[in-house]
Amino acid sequence: MSLPPGFLDELRTRTSLSQVVGRKVMWDPRKSNQGKGDMWAPCPFHQEKSASFHVDDRKGFYYCFGCHAKGDAVTFVRETENVGFMEAVEILAREVGMQMPARDPQAQQKADRRTQLAEVMEQAVQHFRLQLNTSAAAEARDYLAGRGLSPEAQARWNIGFAPPGWQGLWDHLRGKDVPEDLILSAGLAKPSNRDGGRPYDTFRNRIMFPIRDARGRAIAFGGRAMDPTDNAKYLNSPETELFDKGRSLYNHGPAREAAGKGAPLLVAEGYMDVIALSEAGFGATVAPLGTAITEDQLQLLWRISPEPVIALDGDTAGLRAAMRLIDMVLPQLEAGKSLRFAIMPAGKDPDDVIRDDGAGAIQKIVDAAQPLVNLLWQRETEGKVFDSPERKAALDKSLRESIRKIPDPSLRKHYGDEINRLRWELFRGKRGADRPANDRNAPRRGFGEGGQRGFGRGFGRDFTPGATPGLRASVLVAQGTAVEDQVREAVIFAVLLTHPHLLPDIAGELEGLHPANPDHARLQMALLRHADADPSELRALVAQETGPDTLEKLFSQSHIAVIPAVRHPHDSETALLCLAEEFAKLEARRGAEREISEAMQDIDRLADEGLTWRLSQAALVKQRAETGSQEDTTEYDTAPTGAKMSRDERSAFDALIAKIEFKKPGRKST
Repeated sequence: MSLPPGFLDELRTRTSLSQVVGRKVMWDPRKSNQGKGDMWAPCPFHQEKSASFHVDDRKGFYYCFGCHAKGDAVTFVRETENVGFMEAVEILAREVGMQMPARDPQAQQKADRRTQLAEVMEQAVQHFRLQLNTSAAAEARDYLAGRGLSPEAQARWNIGFAPPGWQGLWDHLRGKDVPEDLILSAGLAKPSNRDGGRPYDTFRNRIMFPIRDARGRAIAFGGRAMDPTDNAKYLNSPETELFDKGRSLYNHGPAREAAGKGAPLLVAEGYMDVIALSEAGFGATVAPLGTAITEDQLQLLWRISPEPVIALDGDTAGLRAAMRLIDMVLPQLEAGKSLRFAIMPAGKDPDDVIRDDGAGAIQKIVDAAQPLVNLLWQRETEGKVFDSPERKAALDKSLRESIRKIPDPSLRKHYGDEINRLRWELFRGKRGADRPANDRNAPRRGFGEGGQRGFGRGFGRDFTPGATPGLRASVLVAQGTAVEDQVREAVIFAVLLTHPHLLPDIAGELEGLHPANPDHARLQMALLRHADADPSELRALVAQETGPDTLEKLFSQSHIAVIPAVRHPHDSETALLCLAEEFAKLEARRGAEREISEAMQDIDRLADEGLTWRLSQAALVKQRAETGSQEDTTEYDTAPTGAKMSRDERSAFDALIAKIEFKKPGRKST
């Protein structure tokens, strides 16, 4: 709605800035001069003891010499009440008696109707407040006292009581000449099903919690049943012209104001949790009125704070609600807008934690709130065992489907990076931890034997591959195995991008890589996320996710340009053989290093001749590759590409070829 010329000027003229600000601050009488409109106080926007906040009432502006906050009355209301511009204008106009510009007749009629309904709701609030002090509400008062709510707290929250009678509120409102239509339209009563029967109260024998909109108007009620046999423990008002349950938040207005002052926004499950948290000092707390958070409520939350904290009860139902929330939130995520999750101790809600351990315990839980990506990972992995390739593949598929829901490519990439890190911790971080102390040949935890997620067989004590003379003299060995791994990884990525139709068959092996190079890690995750995409679109999708510079850097390397599988994009057989060879060599070399690492871990608990022999053999293999020893006793086969391969490399190579069921026409078995 636009404002006519001169409206804001007149509003500022009528408004006393010192009165508006005076509701939020305590003036310093020593520095202030009320006669001249020169007022000083501690700043309401930052914590301080000195009076550095200055209000010039005549000019209608304020300025803080500490945090440099400045503005007029409209700005002050916006900042302190955490409201929008038009809402701030409406608040000030209402205070000084100015009529807001007229809207179209239908809109004005609708606004007038809503105002009438809000007035009826406020009368109901006062009626229920009075009923809480009657003898019929003794049990309700005992319940509230047992929950730690003092009479002062009950008054702050306007908590009331609806007596057991069928027409108590109806008779009260009709006695004040409130039209029947307004009572029914406000959701306070329901029409009788009997002919000639009088309408009856919606709420009976319940503790009543008023639900207010962001502007503080009573728009609905929530009622807690006092009868333990009642089918509905909590009952909300039906949806009305005032109340849309999916677009309302309990404690919206006060929470918005508190969040505007820097308090973290907490989202609890029910009225009592909100009240308990607010009374304990967490004023920026809301609840979604007994429903799962809706998309509209999520947008309301993000208008208050960019990263609300979902405070979950520490029970199965609370965790299930969080897990359901994930799928709704993922498509709505944007950079800077997300959720965090604070999970209460098992079997407790926030009210329980406060009563048992105090507000400090809640603060610790809020400080330790987990990001959304952690809850996604927990949902997909908790209580599951990934002891087979099929189960691991199912996990990856589910995670890819979830991450694809995120619309922002940059945010999607960061989620992929974090999931990649969590996968590494799950499958590699505890390698060998469960290995029996007296069994040197026991398989390690991981995707395959020996703790690796690769395709090949495990490497036991008989693994003694060597290095070819050409490899010993190469620049790769001279510069260390890390460079060698990066070169082989680059070949794998380049070949897959050149022959994208091979990706689904090779995805399992690709997951087994753990690139140290950041560009390679991004390429790996991008390829895995788009493994099911149309092959003709794969390179474009990867470039969009990792950036075109990453692909340009990959294909500009001199050793990539001369690879036959890259030079000939239609030669799938050569490409597959090249991939198998690179994976096999990586698996063989890493197997030697893994054997050394795991043997070293066994030294503290198992020292015998077998362990000594195993460690010496693995060290010898690694030394031959890195120092260029002239002794070379390893038996070699020749790969289809013409390269020499150790028997273990060749075994891994053949395993991969067999796995993807590739058979070259006329090829003889080797």
